[in-house]
This record gives sequence, structure tokens and C-alpha cells, in this order.
Amino acid sequence: MTKKRPVVAVVDDDPRLLESLEDLLESAGYAARTFSSAHSFLADGLSDSDALISDIGMPDMNGFELRDLVKKARPELPVFMITGRHELADQSRARGISGFFRKPFDGQVLLAAIGDALLNSKKGGSP
Repeated sequence: MTKKRPVVAVVDDDPRLLESLEDLLESAGYAARTFSSAHSFLADGLSDSDALISDIGMPDMNGFELRDLVKKARPELPVFMITGRHELADQSRARGISGFFRKPFDGQVLLAAIGDALLNSKKGGSP
């Protein structure tokens, strides 16, 4: 029996970051699915994702709006937010996320946070 690799979805409008995070996640044993917009993720990736990494500053729907929709549909899904902007010190907006990372961030720290969140979500939910 083959063990299913956890699926980590990445939503960002920067194709270079998508490629970089896909490489990082795949090298750590995750199945990475990348999306260039929140709308494309919602249309195709929400149901089979085990964790979500989303940029905050995206056109059309920002990361906080995406987080709000995701948490209504899948409250147990770990959500990580990333940004290159420094305006996000507002803790009230950071509620409902598993981690926050400012670009450039340490990939190993992100991987550790994802691993911890997935472990905790399995303990708290059904196997």
C-alpha cells in the first residue's frame, strides 16, 4: 500500500515564487500544487489540499479574503500566509492562520511549520 504524500497548495501571482516553493515542497516529500490566483485554487484545489500557502498581496482576491473563504469551507485546513510587504503587523487580521512568513523567508522554517501543522491537524481530526 502506497502512502499518500500530503498535498500542499501554493497560491501566488509570482511565477518564480511558485516554482521555487514547488521545488522546496517536492524536495521535502510533499505533493505541491501551484495556483496563480485565489480563484483558480478555489475552482480546482481546495478539496484535495492538506495545507495552503497563500500570498497576501494578490490582485482580485487577496490572501486574507482567500483565507476567510477557505476557513468557511475547510476550517481544519492549515493556512500559511506569505508577503513581501511589511504592512501586516495587524494581529487581528492574522487570526485563523497557522503561520506567517515575510519574504524572503527561510524555507526550512516554513517546512518545519507545515510539518507541525499537518501533524497537529491529524491528531485533532480523524485519521
